[in-house]
Amino acid sequence: MALIKKLSFFPGKGLVELSLGSQLMARYIRSFLSRSWEAGMGDVMSDNILTEYYIPDYILVPGSEPKKPLWMPSCPVLVFINSKSGGQLGGDLLLTYSSVLNKNQVFDLRETKPDKVLHQIYATLGTLEQHGDVLAPAIQNSLRIIVAGGDGTAGWLLGVISDLKLPQPPPVATVPLGTGNNLPFSFGWGKKNPGTDCQSVLSFLEQVKNAKEMKIDSWHIIMRMRAPTEGSCDPIAPLELPHSLHAFHRISQTDKLNMEGYHTYRGGFWNYFSMGMDAQISYAFHSERKLHPEKFRNQLINQSTYIKLGCTQSWLSSPFHPSSLNIAQLTKVMIMKKQGQWEDLNIPRSIKSIVCLNLPSFSGGFNPWGKPYRKKYRDRGFTPPFVDDGMIEIVGFRNVLHGLVLLAPNGHGTRLAQANAVRFEFNKGAADHMFMRMDGEPWKQPLPVDDDTVVVEISHFGQVSMLATPFCRSKSMHDPSSPTSCCDEDNEDSTDEGESPDDWEEKRKFGAADSFKFPIEFDITHLS
Repeated sequence: MALIKKLSFFPGKGLVELSLGSQLMARYIRSFLSRSWEAGMGDVMSDNILTEYYIPDYILVPGSEPKKPLWMPSCPVLVFINSKSGGQLGGDLLLTYSSVLNKNQVFDLRETKPDKVLHQIYATLGTLEQHGDVLAPAIQNSLRIIVAGGDGTAGWLLGVISDLKLPQPPPVATVPLGTGNNLPFSFGWGKKNPGTDCQSVLSFLEQVKNAKEMKIDSWHIIMRMRAPTEGSCDPIAPLELPHSLHAFHRISQTDKLNMEGYHTYRGGFWNYFSMGMDAQISYAFHSERKLHPEKFRNQLINQSTYIKLGCTQSWLSSPFHPSSLNIAQLTKVMIMKKQGQWEDLNIPRSIKSIVCLNLPSFSGGFNPWGKPYRKKYRDRGFTPPFVDDGMIEIVGFRNVLHGLVLLAPNGHGTRLAQANAVRFEFNKGAADHMFMRMDGEPWKQPLPVDDDTVVVEISHFGQVSMLATPFCRSKSMHDPSSPTSCCDEDNEDSTDEGESPDDWEEKRKFGAADSFKFPIEFDITHLS
């Protein structure tokens, strides 16, 4: 009987197919091929490594000796995983990705900060390219990033990439490991927690390789307020602002709040900023999860807990309850449709929650803006809600029951406006705090008790690249299959004109002074 019936080699995928008459001979040949491969690459590789996604150690590990590549990966990836997301799923995914890729291209965000990783890798790629390495430019041109976690984790990576100011930023694919998973759902990656077995990971990698790039708008947020009398500024204790907002002590010389005792906090978001009832429910959920993390290890249980909290946060109570104050009683809202021209936005007195929306997915996959009929577009001056047109949609809700209309096929909130900048001014009023939320991260914002002013300003600031599957719900104004845009092309990039150097300095980065990073002592388990 022949020992070898069939031997096929696939160099593009680094796979060997054996059909052997002897199991002993099969083990011997596999062992020989594995040892030969390790000797050629200088890396520790198992026989199930996927070479089309593989990045060698001399690029990933500082001080490693460069090796001549045996192949060019068609889709090199870096994988960042929040191992505490999705109960135990994050940790399981970490093990599976490490088994099919080079373990050094898979990072646990509990132990490794993405800003340090990307700074180091891109510095190494630049140095290698200068010395004639052929693999380095190929990886820079085709690198894709996978981030597994909730919306807060995905926003963290997007902020880091934005702050790196790379000539060709890598596009990002998101693995849904959170509760709402609005970012993955918007781009076709689903909203249910994924499988963690090898076949599920291989299937996801194949989708990443075939996904198309899509530009989406980045939204910069600046909040100016009186500094707390106690605690540090970054993070801000005891206010507990989201870690995507960082202290920034410079204030424009032309700003009326440029006075001693005031500070500026800034950050960025890609999906939504909201305030009111939805943020209060989210804050209650996150607070409960901090106190009892053992109760929040299942996505279905998390979602049911979220719904229960929505029915117990006084949003179904009488109109005389303090939490029933409407948005118009608490803040003055202004919008900018043309550069430098602020105008007041009239908020109906029934509105108790307001959402500034960039993507068509909110609170677990709902689209608050909906799909207006063409006549409504014309009558109210709206344009189709593209994710890359420099415009943000502003939607209002009256109460929880109003939010339930999103369950209907054509359900939507109260469409208030579209703008390329929004400004909220809070003065002394009927409440001492307001609940706010940004890409899944809520906080309880103190409001002025005397003559102080709290200002939250949102403006368009650049774009990032996402990876989208054929099931993508987001629409691009450059996609031929999207509705015809009514946007004025002259408005493109107009948000950067006429800004003073101080204004530009405030918007230069999404995160802290060096990069979009969390404090060293930050516990990632608090991130979605």
